[in-house]
Amino acid sequence: MEFEKKQYKWCGSSQLFIHIMELSLLVLFAGLMNGLTLGYMSMNPVDLEVFIKSGLPKHRRFATKILSLIKRRHLLLCTLIISKSFATEAIPILLNQLLIPETATILISTALILIFTEIIPHSVCARFPLVIGSAMAPAVHILVWICFPVSYPISKLLDIVLGRGRVALYRRAELKTLVNLHGNQGGKGGDLSCHEVSIIQGALEITEKTARDAMTLKSHIFSLDINSKLDRNMMSLIIKKGHSRVPVYHEEPDNILGLILVKNLLAVKPEDEVPIKNLTIRSIPRVHESIPLVQLLNEFQRGLSHMAVVTRPRNGSVEDAYTRRNREEVRLEMYGVPRKRSFRGSMKVLPPATKSFSRSSKRWSGESHPEILNLSSSSSNNNNNNNNHPNPVLKLPKEEEVVGIITMEDVIEELLKDDIYDEMDHYGSSRTSWRIFSRRIHGIAAPN
Repeated sequence: MEFEKKQYKWCGSSQLFIHIMELSLLVLFAGLMNGLTLGYMSMNPVDLEVFIKSGLPKHRRFATKILSLIKRRHLLLCTLIISKSFATEAIPILLNQLLIPETATILISTALILIFTEIIPHSVCARFPLVIGSAMAPAVHILVWICFPVSYPISKLLDIVLGRGRVALYRRAELKTLVNLHGNQGGKGGDLSCHEVSIIQGALEITEKTARDAMTLKSHIFSLDINSKLDRNMMSLIIKKGHSRVPVYHEEPDNILGLILVKNLLAVKPEDEVPIKNLTIRSIPRVHESIPLVQLLNEFQRGLSHMAVVTRPRNGSVEDAYTRRNREEVRLEMYGVPRKRSFRGSMKVLPPATKSFSRSSKRWSGESHPEILNLSSSSSNNNNNNNNHPNPVLKLPKEEEVVGIITMEDVIEELLKDDIYDEMDHYGSSRTSWRIFSRRIHGIAAPN
């Protein structure tokens, strides 16, 4: 009877509406804190930095407001959870003040918390985390300062025990999958074409590939003997091959000591039968077959040479020595003089003789050029040079053997994950057939 009188007293009273408004505000506040907890904690600082640097203007504004909050994740987490707990604990107390039976209070508070502070906030905040998070950022900043005396010690303890957290970056394999999903053939609505996806994936895979994967085997190398002459038949053969650079060897094909640029043969008359050793022969680096392609591309970009000879040790003991030498920083030497720049022991240039060849005058001169091999045309000069300054370029080191050659075009083809064809590459030619065969069987690209 007393309960009915009190219940009657609440009817039409302004206090009833005040308590209902207080209850509604607590439910909304608890739901907002719960939703913000899910939204803020699901955001990655890396993703926000991406939005700030390359996102749409509105996304940049949203991400800038949120990034300052989530830098201290544990402090933000403690603030939001403490605020939500305060609101959810106050809901049953207000319901009890409305003279609702205890069983009904439990059922009503559970329903309100489940629907309005769990399901709906999680659904909305998970769908629009940037918009809601940026809109509530100023209020959350104020809330952080209000709860600071309680939340800071707890967050500091979490920082000590769990750490401040680390930036979650994608691994290389995850990036490849992410790029593939952003392609227009990934089925996710991406706008990247298949060629763009292939190029990006090739750039990610190039660090895992070595010169062995892209080189041309020595059995398919077109090279010239340094003692041969450029007659009409030789010129016709060079033109037919269509290469821009041709390796030059001494005595045996494996002993490659340099290369000639085909464009330099424009001024050579076939009827003069000029010996190849009288031409401008450029130095050619030697690289180990296990050198990464990305490192090889960096060396090609230096402009020293766009072609390199790929070698490998003849036995296991030399392999160990080479591996140890690769871990040390060595200095590239040209003409016996160390160059200023240095890099990991990967490129070895065949050192030329003491004299040099001038590009402008096309004659031997006393000035040295690090990219030009200087070979005396007469045997007497060779003997004199060998007595004073031994010329080691005429022999390949005994501990190494040539397995092929590699050009910058080979590396670019691996980067693009596709063959590069020029005017001399027509379907059915031996060069094109070798490209297709090497791609299918060995995954090797032929040079230009």
